[in-house]
Amino acid sequence: MITIIDYKSGNLRSISNSFKKIGSEAIITSNPEDIANAKHLVLPGVGAFGTAMENIEPYKDVIFEHIDEGKPFLGICLGLQVLLSSSDETPGVKGLDIFKGRVEKIPEGRKIPHMGWNQLKIVKDCPILDGVDGKDFYFVHSYHAVLDDIDNLSATTDYGIELTAAVSSGNVFATQFHPEKSGVPGLKILKNFVNLEF
Repeated sequence: MITIIDYKSGNLRSISNSFKKIGSEAIITSNPEDIANAKHLVLPGVGAFGTAMENIEPYKDVIFEHIDEGKPFLGICLGLQVLLSSSDETPGVKGLDIFKGRVEKIPEGRKIPHMGWNQLKIVKDCPILDGVDGKDFYFVHSYHAVLDDIDNLSATTDYGIELTAAVSSGNVFATQFHPEKSGVPGLKILKNFVNLEF
């Protein structure tokens, strides 16, 4: 069972439908008990960092417990950014701090937001990215993750500068792009996530 956290900051239905396309049952829930019992947990996200962190507050403990128990966790788009320590989008608001680093505005000199299809470059072995190196994925974001520990960087994409496209550490994975909007390669990533065993 795939559990998708409904914290009023994500495009939940398309993610749920994508899991169904690969034959996996997914539930969308805001019930902390359901989230606590999840085997695979997904944190989607669209919108502003500060609002997302406010909405995540009731679920922080169950998210940390899920990760500490070694169960697979996937963040998507803003769901990646909230895993970092802070964001320039909302100064003074703390992120979940699972990955040390900061979310910064994409530098001037290129179109913002970064929206549309861009190629993935895998920079370290990552089980959810197996079989998708060099494939195109759908991005839409104005801020990007800058990691303190480069060892947590799994993939980048070229947008005049190298932008963080995916991060991972242990049982925690996150993508800046939207696998649920990225066709066959995106479904491959979701399938890889479903098949994870720790």
